[in-house]
Amino acid sequence: MTRIPLRPLAAILDARKKGTDPDAIERLNTSARHEVIQNELRSVGEGRLVVLGVMFFCAYAVIAAQMGLLAGSEPTEQRAAGGGVEILAQRADIVDRRGRVLATNIETHSLYAQPQEMIEPKRAAKELVKIFPDLDEARLTKDFSGKRKFIWVKKKISPEQLQQVHDIGEPGLLFGPREARLYPNGTLAAHVMGGTSFGREGVHAAEVIGTAGVEKQFDEYLRDPANGARPLQLSIDMTVQTAAERVLYGGMRLMGAKGAASILMDIHTGEVISVVSLPDFDPNNRPLPPVEGDPDDSPLFNRALQGVYELGSTFKVFTIAQAIELQLVNKSTMINTRGPLVWGKHKIRDFHDYGKELDVETVLTKSSNIGTARISQMIGAERQREFLGALGMLDTTTIEMPEASGGKPLLPKNWSEISTMTISYGHGLSATPMHLAAAFSTIANGGRKISPTLLKQDGPNYGAQVLSPFVAREMNDMLRKVVTDGTASFGDVAGYSVGGKTGTADKPKARGGYYKDKVIASFASVFPTDNPQYVLIVTLDEPEIYTMGENRRSAGWTAVPVAAELINRVAPLLGLRPNVEPGKLAGITLTSN
Repeated sequence: MTRIPLRPLAAILDARKKGTDPDAIERLNTSARHEVIQNELRSVGEGRLVVLGVMFFCAYAVIAAQMGLLAGSEPTEQRAAGGGVEILAQRADIVDRRGRVLATNIETHSLYAQPQEMIEPKRAAKELVKIFPDLDEARLTKDFSGKRKFIWVKKKISPEQLQQVHDIGEPGLLFGPREARLYPNGTLAAHVMGGTSFGREGVHAAEVIGTAGVEKQFDEYLRDPANGARPLQLSIDMTVQTAAERVLYGGMRLMGAKGAASILMDIHTGEVISVVSLPDFDPNNRPLPPVEGDPDDSPLFNRALQGVYELGSTFKVFTIAQAIELQLVNKSTMINTRGPLVWGKHKIRDFHDYGKELDVETVLTKSSNIGTARISQMIGAERQREFLGALGMLDTTTIEMPEASGGKPLLPKNWSEISTMTISYGHGLSATPMHLAAAFSTIANGGRKISPTLLKQDGPNYGAQVLSPFVAREMNDMLRKVVTDGTASFGDVAGYSVGGKTGTADKPKARGGYYKDKVIASFASVFPTDNPQYVLIVTLDEPEIYTMGENRRSAGWTAVPVAAELINRVAPLLGLRPNVEPGKLAGITLTSN
């Protein structure tokens, strides 16, 4: 900008020449300069005011928008972790082998309170206790009267409870939508389902996570949006499972047992069609784990997978099968059964005196401990352990349940000759009913290793060849004879050729030793033996029934009748047609004239 001098020389000389006042020129120029400066300052000030006004407008607009957003939303409590992380509430369904729903999601609501919005906190607390008796009225009153701005009242409520709370008319009681896990069949397959709980929670959503069973095992799959909400399909058949639970429960009550377990397995695919553990629970309202007492008294305890028991004479099948496979005996070989069999300070006895000797088939049919122990001496400890390992009896099962890890077999510390002898008839080695089901399936299907699974399979799923097909057929024939002529005579089912082996083992005490009046009774069965398809294991904990003038505890009197009724009930559901034996033809008398 060009600066004009206040007293320009030419103007001063001209003023003096004309006789006017030169100072007037300076005053005029000074006034003009001040006016220019003021115009510039005014322009700068106006610009600043405009910018400041725009800034204030934007700030107030943001505040107003935030206040509007907060006014239209529901408050959540601040969480120490997980803030700002989206909660994925979706969870895929679980279905049975026929596509019927075992577990699904349901839209429900949570109940929370904003104490600052409450009008009558004491009345609200009193009315809530009427709806939810498990709440503490004094605690609610204290919380509602305090300084907290947010209080969870119930994480999950039913539509009926929502309406009842709504009818209280308290503006400080609010509801938030969320998804919850629903098991529409109640206690059906409870131990398989396991259950869920809430993980991260907000007012608008809650993260559903698996806590046990297949819900926990497949938690990542069920929560993965990439699966497109495809359901998890299990091998369980809902209809068969229902029948098995009802029959087993009735048998448990009839036999006075404190617990029971059953497993129905396809011997070619390893699919578990039904697995029951009693007592059970409702996964919709899963109970808390016990903090005292015996763990297996809890309904959460899965007897089929976690119950590690001595399974008694069912092991005789493995001993005899291995001896025939090694060509040490055949089913007609005579075995010395004179008793008692003395080994050091140990004495092995039979339940009955069977005489001096029995053939191998009769050793199994009559369930001779002495005969089986002598056969095991021919096999030896090393080969016995190797064979049981090949059957999967020495490691945890690979079934898709987290509970399976708790069913690790209990092995002798020193696998001596006496251990070999007692293990041969099911004492000294403890395993789960699921181990027994897999091992019997291996024998029944022609000697091919089977691994149990809870997932539906497309076809047979055989492992290594453990037994030759010839030996497997021989064993199936002998198992049938155990039912027709031996200790499992109550296991015969009209129309279905059932084979199997009983097992009765004294129940061990927690601090060592065995009870004299408590047993674990088991029956491992195969049906139909003329074309084996399924294995059924039934185990009863402390059964006892009074019949024929005395108390009976052995598996032949307890587990076998329950298994027979179960087969009779489920075989038609599995599509197995009974073999109808033709009746006797009417006699015809020939006469001649």
